[in-house]
Amino acid sequence: MEKVLVMIPAYNEEDNIEHVVNSVIEKCPQYDYVVINDGSIDRTAEICKNNNYNVIDLPVNTGIGIVVQTGFKYALYNGYDYAVQFDCDGQHYPEYIEPLVERAKEGYNIVIGSRFVNCKKGRSLRMLGSRILSALIYVTTRNYIADPTSGMKVYDRSMLTYYAREINAAPEPDDLVYHMRCGKRVSEVGVKMGERLYGLSYFNFVTGTFFIIYMTVSILLVQTVLRKKRV
Repeated sequence: MEKVLVMIPAYNEEDNIEHVVNSVIEKCPQYDYVVINDGSIDRTAEICKNNNYNVIDLPVNTGIGIVVQTGFKYALYNGYDYAVQFDCDGQHYPEYIEPLVERAKEGYNIVIGSRFVNCKKGRSLRMLGSRILSALIYVTTRNYIADPTSGMKVYDRSMLTYYAREINAAPEPDDLVYHMRCGKRVSEVGVKMGERLYGLSYFNFVTGTFFIIYMTVSILLVQTVLRKKRV
């Protein structure tokens, strides 16, 4: 039977951590989990300790790239077959984890929990950025990804190995383009997502705009200038 790890990155999530982890434990008892505490300066670490959660405590705040890579390293070195990226803000629902894992078992390397498989995107500035990224991915890969910025994904063994070992790699839309052009199989499964339970998101108008600009440049530069190599 395949081993599945749910990776839960957390930074200053004292108001959300219990709800998120307990819901994963309750609704997905067949899977293991690990909280990666990214040097939180609130009570996140204390709450994890008091609840005896499986947690990796990073000594300082490192950012989402290092946090997720830490989860991949943990998954690789503990022999997991699949790793699930699952946010700690309460927007993701654990009942969708199993359908994503089951799709991955059909031979897909990356499975995305997509908000837009069965519904249209809105007309906000954030959705405009998502439309731009979807268009860029289609132009460079001839594959349409409806929800390229989704933070809920499942990775098979080959992908978690890649992210555990590639120090400069991060599971973002530009890296998704790279993998698809190298022949990796990517699928989407429709999910519902809620609003952040408590606290403020890192993404706002300014950070979101810079993210879209960075992804646009990266996708076009990587795909048109840098030599493609197989993963």
